[in-house]
Amino acid sequence: MQQDKHPDYRPVVFRDRAAGYAFLTRSTATSDQTIEWDDGTTYPVVDVEISSESHPFYTGKARTVDTEGRIARFERRYARGQGADGDSGQ
Repeated sequence: MQQDKHPDYRPVVFRDRAAGYAFLTRSTATSDQTIEWDDGTTYPVVDVEISSESHPFYTGKARTVDTEGRIARFERRYARGQGADGDSGQ
């Protein structure tokens, strides 16, 4: 591995403003903003739009897609094999 080619890997706080949640992890992300963490140390903070705390899939608020109903509606609309000769009559 070549030296001085990779970004600095350091502790960073990611803050999800929608959920009011922040977590400390290691990352190469950079930021001009800082935050004082619970341990009294100041870390760079990166604001994110969505995280596991506010994502619908992880919070259980995800919408389920009614694919079976869509298929049934499609088959009713474009009824398959209505005519004896394979013609749908259109």
